[in-house]
Amino acid sequence: MAAPKNRKLQSQRRKPDKPKIEPSRLKPIGNSRPPAATVAPDPQATDRETDLIYGIHTVLAALRGKRRLNRVWIAERMRYDPRFHSQLLQAKATGTVIDEVSYRRLDQITSHANHQGVAATVAPYAYINLGELIAKAKSLSEQPVLVVADGITDPQNLGAIIRTAEALGSQGLVIPQRRASGVTSTVMKVAAGSLEFFPVARVVNLSRALEELKEAGFWIYGTAASASQPIQAVKFTGPVVLVVGSESEGLSMLTQRYCDLLVSIPLLGHTPTLNASVAAAMSLYEIFRQRWENTLNLGNNVKNS
Repeated sequence: MAAPKNRKLQSQRRKPDKPKIEPSRLKPIGNSRPPAATVAPDPQATDRETDLIYGIHTVLAALRGKRRLNRVWIAERMRYDPRFHSQLLQAKATGTVIDEVSYRRLDQITSHANHQGVAATVAPYAYINLGELIAKAKSLSEQPVLVVADGITDPQNLGAIIRTAEALGSQGLVIPQRRASGVTSTVMKVAAGSLEFFPVARVVNLSRALEELKEAGFWIYGTAASASQPIQAVKFTGPVVLVVGSESEGLSMLTQRYCDLLVSIPLLGHTPTLNASVAAAMSLYEIFRQRWENTLNLGNNVKNS
C-alpha cells in the first residue's frame, strides 16, 4: 500500500510541463528591440486630449474657425469680455452649450492648467490628406514651404513649430502617425490659434511622403548639426520642404537618405545643439528672408513683430 501512496506524493510534487511556445510568439532578446520604456507612446492613445482646449487665444481661434465646439466653460468676468461676447452668442445659436463656471471648476476641468478663465471641448483635430496639402500649398504660393517633423514627441516643441511656421508664411506641416506627437490639446495651446489656419497632414510612412513631395516638385532640405553645408550658403528657390528632427535624436538615418541636401545652423558658442522648435524657427526665417517678396501667401501683409 505504501508504493501507491509514494507515487501519489511524487505526482503532487511533479512540476507542471512548460507550455509550448509557438515560434511566432517568440520575442527577440538582446538589442533586437528597444525596451518598452524607451518606446515612444502611440500618439493615437493621446489624441483624446484634442477634445479639450483652453486659454484665451486658443478658444477664440476655435470660435472664429470652422470646427464645431460642443461646450464652452467660461468664468463670469470673461463671459462679457468684448472679445468673447459676440462669439459666444454665435456659438450658442449653432448649438454650443455655454456654461458659466468658477475658476475652481475650470481648474478641475483642465487639471490645473493655465486656462485663463476659459476652456472648451471641440471635435478632434481633422488632419488633411497629403495630396490635398500639396495642392493647397501650391495654390497659395509659387514657392511654397512645407515643414516635416521627424519624430517630434514633445507637444510643446510641435506646437511652437506650428506657431512659427504659420506666422512666417509656411503652408503646412507633415507629421508621422507613429512615434511622434499628434495634435493634442497641449499642441493647440502652444500653437495659440495657429492651427485654425495651418493644415497638418499625418502620414503612415514618412519616407513615402517625402517621395511624394519630391514627385510634386519639392526640394527636400534636412537640418542636421553635423551637416557641412551652412544654411545661409544655400539658395532656397522653388517649392521647399524643411525637415526637422527631435532634439535628442535628430533626423533618422532613413529620413536623411531621402533629403536632397542636409544643412546646419552655425553655432559659435559651447552649446552643441538647439531645441527642435528653435532650429526650425531659425531655418524657416532664413528661407523666407531670402525670398520674402516672392511669397504670394505673404503678399503685402508682411508685419513687423
